[in-house]
Amino acid sequence: MLPQTLHITNGNNLTDYLKDLHYEGHFLTWQEMLCEGPTIERIDSDKFFNLRKNFLLDFYDIEINEDELRQELDILNHTDQFQEIVLWFEYDLFCHINLIAILSLLHQKNVELPLYLVCSGRVKGEKELKSLTELKPEQLQEHYNNKIALSRRDSDLMHSLWQVYCGKDHNLFKPYIVQQSSFPYLSNCLKAHLERFPDSETGLSTLETHTLQMISDYKIKSKRHLLGYILNFQGYYGFGDMQINRMVDVLEIFFSKEGEQLVLNKKGYEAIEEQHDFSSEFNAPMIFGGVIKHDFKFSKIQNKLIKTN
Repeated sequence: MLPQTLHITNGNNLTDYLKDLHYEGHFLTWQEMLCEGPTIERIDSDKFFNLRKNFLLDFYDIEINEDELRQELDILNHTDQFQEIVLWFEYDLFCHINLIAILSLLHQKNVELPLYLVCSGRVKGEKELKSLTELKPEQLQEHYNNKIALSRRDSDLMHSLWQVYCGKDHNLFKPYIVQQSSFPYLSNCLKAHLERFPDSETGLSTLETHTLQMISDYKIKSKRHLLGYILNFQGYYGFGDMQINRMVDVLEIFFSKEGEQLVLNKKGYEAIEEQHDFSSEFNAPMIFGGVIKHDFKFSKIQNKLIKTN
C-alpha cells in the first residue's frame, strides 16, 4: 500500500481498525448520517453545514464542531499529494447515502485521481451480511485486495444520484434500481430508501411495520431488547442506536408492556394487518434530502411514491 493513498472511511471505528492493522496512507473519516435530514447539492458550502448542524442538534442533540469538520474536509482541496483514493463503505442505506455524497463531493471538486471502493456485505462462509469492522484482519485484507476500481461513469452516476436525493422527486431513483453499476448493493439500498416512506395503506414505513411484526412474533421483554432485534434484523438500512430508539419511541402508540413482555395493542394489530391508515396520528417529522417524508406515500401496487393529498 502506498503512503500516497487517501483512505476515506465510514466512521472512527473503521479508521482506528485500519490504523491498528497498519494500513498506510492518510485517513479522512466521513462522519455523517445523510440518510436523514435536509441536504443540498453543494456540499462544501455554508448553507450545507448550517442545515446539517441545525438538524443534528434539533433531532438528536448532537453538536458538531464545524471548524474541525471543515479542517478535515480541507484535505480534499489538496489531493495532488495522493496517487489514489480508497473508499471504505458498507452494504447498507446509511453508508450508501454517505458514499453517494462523498463521490459527488469529489466530482464537484473535479478530483481526477483513481478511485477504488472496498465494500463489505456478503462474506463467503457467513450467513449474515457483515460490516467492515466485523471482518477478521485476513477477511479485510481480502476485501482490500479485491477492491473495485471506479470509472468516471461510476462517479457521474453517484453525482446524479446525489442530485436526485437533494431534489423533490425521489421516484427518479427507480430507473437506477435496475441499472447495472460497480456498486453491488446500490439497487437494494435505493429500494430500501423508497420503502421507508409511509405505506399508502397504513402510513407506516416497511421498517416500522417490520418492528411491530417482531413484537407480535417474539417474546420481547423491553424497548432495549427490541432495539437489539432491530439492529440485527433491519436488513439493508444500517441504522444506529439513536435512529432506531427514536423510531421505537414514535411507535409506542402501537404497543405497551404487559408483565415482562411488550405486546401490540389494537392499533398495532390493525397496522400489521393493513386494516387502517394511521397517517393522521402517526406523523413523525423527517426530511430525506430534499423531500419531506410525509409529503409522499409508497404504493406497493404501483411500486412508486405518490403525492400525499
